[in-house]
Amino acid sequence: MADAFSRLRKIISEEKRIVDQLRKEPQNQVLLKELKRNNDSIPSILEGISLPNKFPSFIGKELANTNITSVKEENAETLTQMKEVDKTVKKIKLQKAEKEALKLQDDVIKRVKRGTKKVEVQKVRKANPYIKLANKFFSKTSLSLYKNESFSSLKKDLIQANLNYLPVSYISTILFTTLLSFFVGIFLVVLTLFLDVTIKFPFIISFTGDVMSRFIRVFWIMFAVPILTFLVMFFYPSVERNYIKDKINQELPFVTIHMAAISGSMVEPSKIFEIITVTKEYPYTSKEFTKIINEINIYGYNLVAALRETAMNTASSKLSDLLNGIGTTITSGGNIQRYFEKKSQSLLFDYRLQRERYTRMAETFMDIYISVVIAAPMILMLLLMMIKISGLGISLSTQTLTLIVIGGVSFVNVIFITFLYLKQPES
Repeated sequence: MADAFSRLRKIISEEKRIVDQLRKEPQNQVLLKELKRNNDSIPSILEGISLPNKFPSFIGKELANTNITSVKEENAETLTQMKEVDKTVKKIKLQKAEKEALKLQDDVIKRVKRGTKKVEVQKVRKANPYIKLANKFFSKTSLSLYKNESFSSLKKDLIQANLNYLPVSYISTILFTTLLSFFVGIFLVVLTLFLDVTIKFPFIISFTGDVMSRFIRVFWIMFAVPILTFLVMFFYPSVERNYIKDKINQELPFVTIHMAAISGSMVEPSKIFEIITVTKEYPYTSKEFTKIINEINIYGYNLVAALRETAMNTASSKLSDLLNGIGTTITSGGNIQRYFEKKSQSLLFDYRLQRERYTRMAETFMDIYISVVIAAPMILMLLLMMIKISGLGISLSTQTLTLIVIGGVSFVNVIFITFLYLKQPES
């Protein structure tokens, strides 16, 4: 009997520790299962204890009005602790039931507001005629260039930028567009041989000088246009990849917070990505999560393999770390909700630092803007007027000087606005 009492005392102390932890983490399923297992082992221990007054057989019922005067004080304390454990478990189950009821109520309200169900129409995308024409002329050349090391990074950039182009087709498009731009360059050269651009009205006049000397000055245009076209199209995927990377990094703190809230309901981990995709609140991150869903449902990968594959092909290194961390947590059997909570805190801290850096940068550019755009044109205008009045060789009229200053100020304003827009993080 002494051994049974010691085992019972040990179980009660363990349950007390579990209850203390449940008060901090009410939704921890591991602790609830451990608590249930300990409760189930108590009746078998009590059967081995013979007392003058018999204890109730079911723990959850109220104590019967029996004579327990002969029960020792430690046994009475044991029953009190067991009742407290049972009440805590019931309270946790009640809270969970209330949350599920509220969630069901919200779903019903959303369905009522949505009204009729939307009919999804599948669209079949046809091949682009322009790309088909480019492949017809340059497919063989593109295949040989694709094996070149200079184009090795193009495939990765196209995947990470979510551009729906095959690498060989995109190289063919670059070559075909460059060829067309060469003819555009020839047209511009011919145009500049007979037309001239001035800052006076009507701004475009016919050229009356020597055509041959003019050709020597402008013939480079026919080569500059195709070279510029080739460089723009070649580096466009990397520019688009960097743009998407910034957008994903801006969405990621809030995506992680959302995922932490969803994981608290103990849903299957792959369902978390489906829920985020359905919400349509995070357009750039949802495209990456769609890749995970497609690799599971279409290619037959398991969740961890799909996470690893998507982490390799995403433009954002932060999202790659998050996906690799999810895979490691699932493989090691860790608490995925706690992982999301810690990761969201870290990402939100980085997001706040980024906003603070942007604010300081905007303050610096405001000072530069005041100096360059407000003070400098006034000083320049006064300087040009003084030079003209003094007769030092400036033959421009007052209207022309005004036009030059206004054009310069407008150009600088466009540059400032464009730069601030590109550097501005989304709210």
